[in-house]
Amino acid sequence: MYEDLKKILEESKSIVFFGGAGVSTESGIPDFRSENGLYNAMQNYGRSPEEMLSHTFWVEEQNTFYDYYKNNLIYREGKPNKAHLALAKLEEQGKLIGVVTQNIDGLHQLGGSKVVYELHGSVLRNNCTRCGTFYDLDYIMDPKNCVNKKGEQTWIPYCEKCGSVVKPDVVLYEEALDDETVRGAVAAIQRADTMIVGGTSLVVYPAAGLLQYFRGKNLVLINKSQTQYDHKADLVIHDPIGEVLGECVL
Repeated sequence: MYEDLKKILEESKSIVFFGGAGVSTESGIPDFRSENGLYNAMQNYGRSPEEMLSHTFWVEEQNTFYDYYKNNLIYREGKPNKAHLALAKLEEQGKLIGVVTQNIDGLHQLGGSKVVYELHGSVLRNNCTRCGTFYDLDYIMDPKNCVNKKGEQTWIPYCEKCGSVVKPDVVLYEEALDDETVRGAVAAIQRADTMIVGGTSLVVYPAAGLLQYFRGKNLVLINKSQTQYDHKADLVIHDPIGEVLGECVL
């Protein structure tokens, strides 16, 4: 199967990659939707990850939201793995026209990819909810920026200019995907002659629905477990995405 993928990559002129949490778990970043992630959330907070990462919860329970968010979604020690580096190499070779990712960790860009459509946003970008001032990850993680007007230490980051709450540029449950990002991702998928889907079980919508826009020659699915789309793919490989791309991208 690896030889089949090598042949597809060699013959392709416009590849698009669509990836999920499995790409980042190989960098040591756990999937909050996993069994362990669910257990941790219920054990420590008494809530599901989906509830705590919803827009409603961000509005109504901000301190708990930021506690969970900072302790469970931020992994600054994560580094690009073989999958990220292989995709950057394909782009450098002129074969890859875009990476579409459900991940929010920024590792594709850190690995060298230039054209990245971040469907769910990025933890690296944060903005004041009132004046729009941009803040990086270091700012919102610094406890001294999380003191409220009463002088109380909280988990909530506040804008140094106007004192309002700073919100991560991450798409929460109940929030819509960014239109411009989706349009760019769809355009890339429609132009591609090969689409590689990796590290995702394809159960999170609307992101998973983007596969319907692919009209190219080769649909390749690389995931450790089966997906509901396996039967539609031209090539299916049930191995870790980093191992596969690290071996096949020359």
